[in-house]
Amino acid sequence: MSRPVSPYLLVTLAPLFWSGNFVLGRALGDTIPPIALSFWRWALALLIVLPFTLPSVLAQAGLIRRHLVVLVLLGFLGVANFNTFVYLGLQSTTATNAVLLQSTTPVLIVGLSFVLLGERISSRQAAGILVSLAGVGAIVLEGDAARLADLSLNRGDLWVLAAVLTWALYSVCLRWRPVQIEPLVLLTTTIAAGVVLLLPIYLWDLSRGGGFAVNETSLGAITYVALFPSVLAYVFWNRAVAELGANRTGQFLHLMPVFGTLLAMVLLGERMRGYHLVGIALIGAGIWLAAVRGRRALGG
Repeated sequence: MSRPVSPYLLVTLAPLFWSGNFVLGRALGDTIPPIALSFWRWALALLIVLPFTLPSVLAQAGLIRRHLVVLVLLGFLGVANFNTFVYLGLQSTTATNAVLLQSTTPVLIVGLSFVLLGERISSRQAAGILVSLAGVGAIVLEGDAARLADLSLNRGDLWVLAAVLTWALYSVCLRWRPVQIEPLVLLTTTIAAGVVLLLPIYLWDLSRGGGFAVNETSLGAITYVALFPSVLAYVFWNRAVAELGANRTGQFLHLMPVFGTLLAMVLLGERMRGYHLVGIALIGAGIWLAAVRGRRALGG
């Protein structure tokens, strides 16, 4: 009788797959246009999950229709916007920068929950947000405060920051998800909504020369981003949350800067610079203040 897979292995693999998505998106900058990569990633992911989830989707069709506005909003933020913004950003920034900026998501969620949901924010959490944003500034400005004077920020970093803000907003909006809908049905419907929203944008981009050569490299890359960070990472993450709890599982997101930076150094030859280390330290301290210490104080 085979032994069950450890949830700790699964919750480690999920951030690894998500980090690989950033590195691959950077590597494919000259091979597959960002909008095409985003569209085909999710179109293929939908084809992968649909045979397994279609009976449940049909069984919950009434619930889906009643909550269609929320599901479309989640698909717009979490599928269509987030990934497209990331791939656009990776055209002109490094995978290292992108994955480090992504690690600010926990503190942005705290801030948006305060703004949109009125959730109480402690002085420690407020300090954590400010410290983490200082880390973002260190990375975006490349450790040179003088860049504020001429506003010569890297456009790619701004796209990634827009993606991070979008994902944090998506995470907050998940509070409004219909709890009666099964998790895999929610995944399928939000992916489908995102694909439908991306289709006209992809066709417009295609008319402007946004196509790509169909070969082993492009097909292999699309298969990876569709299967690993889009489907398996989600399934693995949900299984870990069910067994370990959300608070304990959430801490493993902090592996993304580690995995992403190491993968970028090994596969893309990117270098770790001093301002990256400063940014990592500040972002990590901000997350610890806003998330880890905050949960301990609440007994989580």
